[in-house]
Amino acid sequence: MTNKRQTAISRSIHRALLREQDERIGTRRYNVLTLILAFLSIWQIRLVRISAQLFKSLRNEVWGIDEVDYIDSFVYDRKKVDGAGIQPMGDLGYSGSTFFKTANSKFLIKSLPRHSEHSFFQEDFLRPYYDYSKSNPDSLLVRITDFLGTAYPAIGTLCQCTPSHHVIMENVLCDKDDDARGRDKWETYDLKPVDYFYPERDLLPDPLTSEETMSRLFDEFKDKIRITKQQYSEFRKIIEEDTKFLRSVNTVDYSLFLVRYPAHLRPRTPTDRKCEWREGALSADGKWKYRAVLLDFFWAKHKLQAQAMTGVIQTFNVFGRKGPMSITTTAEEYREKFLEMVDGLVELQG
Repeated sequence: MTNKRQTAISRSIHRALLREQDERIGTRRYNVLTLILAFLSIWQIRLVRISAQLFKSLRNEVWGIDEVDYIDSFVYDRKKVDGAGIQPMGDLGYSGSTFFKTANSKFLIKSLPRHSEHSFFQEDFLRPYYDYSKSNPDSLLVRITDFLGTAYPAIGTLCQCTPSHHVIMENVLCDKDDDARGRDKWETYDLKPVDYFYPERDLLPDPLTSEETMSRLFDEFKDKIRITKQQYSEFRKIIEEDTKFLRSVNTVDYSLFLVRYPAHLRPRTPTDRKCEWREGALSADGKWKYRAVLLDFFWAKHKLQAQAMTGVIQTFNVFGRKGPMSITTTAEEYREKFLEMVDGLVELQG
């Protein structure tokens, strides 16, 4: 059931996306009363698009996303009230993130409540991500289509009652519900190297994280991805390039989001998906189709929170002896373990 907080957040997101795309933080003047009322806001805060033209270039020129269809995804039914095109998903991430999706399921909205995450994304990651995406249109890094942030301080964000920043991204499961009889046959796996101990679950969980979310950290794919040597060669090459880029920006703890569904299903795949692993790679035995993207690349080793947690975890590990940890390892080592994990998922056939 949607609560007041979720409704307020969805309305803030909805209104930000309907404003002029070239609106930037600080370009408009507000009277004193407006600023005071805005500061006293707890849940429904004013959000604006950050680097709007950059993301528009990615959407239109690189990924071929139609701009009218994109905006319509967030106003699914124009006759309804604000936020009608955005629905809460009712689950929280490990960092306390709130998730929403558009009513047509094409896009997901994820909040970035941690300052270290949204500051890294805006200051260190955004421009390299833009350049890399333009040069590598077949990249499997999840496509982030917009970035929203607060226009000015508010009590709600200062007290962490409501997130100050959100990223909007593609939903690789957007066509899952097209066939009501087949949607239960789709399988999803959020995969990380299992060699690591994950202290964010066991030692320093976020107080906003639900017990249901805390009960699972990552998934285990107990089968194999059965594909041909040529398919895997192309897949491995893309993963190598993507993780090389993530290493260059000093990122760790990202995951491989794997989807598989029976090959006989014919979902309505969006026309902007030109990569086999976004559309659905057919298994060598003809039984399954696979999709894959790389997610959650917001944990940067050089940010203050990451450095502080590294010190805490290393101190704990002197006594706890839990072994290597995903958020305290180096970007190079995490990449090596990640590529080993990918190799272990595949069984070559043909």
